[in-house]
Amino acid sequence: MEILLLLAGLGLILAGASFLTDGSAALAKRLRVPEFIIGLTIVAVGTSTPELVVSMLSAVAGKSDVAIGNVVGSNIFNVFVILGVCALIRPLPLTAGNIRRDIPLGMVVSLLLVALASDSLFSAGATDRIGRIDGIAMLALYVLLIGYTIRRTGRTDAVPAESGAKSPTKGWIMAVMILGGLAGLIFGGEMFLDNATAVARRLGVSDSVIALTLVAGGTSLPELASSVVSLLKGKAGMALGNVIGSNIANILLILGLSATIRPLTPGGITALDFGMAALSSLVLFLAAFTFRRKAIDRAEGILFLAAYALYLWQLIR
Repeated sequence: MEILLLLAGLGLILAGASFLTDGSAALAKRLRVPEFIIGLTIVAVGTSTPELVVSMLSAVAGKSDVAIGNVVGSNIFNVFVILGVCALIRPLPLTAGNIRRDIPLGMVVSLLLVALASDSLFSAGATDRIGRIDGIAMLALYVLLIGYTIRRTGRTDAVPAESGAKSPTKGWIMAVMILGGLAGLIFGGEMFLDNATAVARRLGVSDSVIALTLVAGGTSLPELASSVVSLLKGKAGMALGNVIGSNIANILLILGLSATIRPLTPGGITALDFGMAALSSLVLFLAAFTFRRKAIDRAEGILFLAAYALYLWQLIR
């Protein structure tokens, strides 16, 4: 039964990703904005809902390390695994805006998290924590960054305006596809994670390995599915925007809200974990600037996946 539910969850994830991609692409065309912006905002925030729920509930329950670890682990997974898998399937082209603005912003936000969670580095004897003021500042910064990115990107001239009046029927169809796709991703991801964990326990896999693999990747399943499906449908900009936008939202929006509810302390989240999150953004930044092709290609995808494998090995050895 668990195997059947696991497969049903996977099917729901794939169906949700397909609906979300098609609905988001239609919305981008209707609004005459780049697909990257839709991926950065609507798709990114929508697929980050599992991280939002887990981190906020953990903050309310006083489990700060879970709230922070969920975000840190998801961000590492997003870059090294999701972009790695996407690059293996098809090289991810990078625009000038991605290279000069979006990827550097993601790196700066990752470094900001390290700084905010490392009070002891700046003041001897201080307790590492992300306080309420930090959380409010992170939320304000998120709004400013998204507004800045949208203004800088602007409306695209590559997408022609639709002739005639906009059909309310088409608008409803897009809304149903986007919301239905998100629902499929979230509930399918939860079904897949729960049953995959149950199967792993039946096979004798330890809880620590389950936590480091299934749980870490489980809340990122919506991002993985939507990014891969977007890429297969020729929407590479939406796939990249989803990953960059999710990482920014995870830190500034989700941890910002969580810290506003209750100050967060890293607890069992180590310097290695924060360092890998920062390194993932730095590696993406270097990949955008140091190679001749303006794309994340298959060789870099292999390097990303190898880096994640080494990280897991370091954790469980």
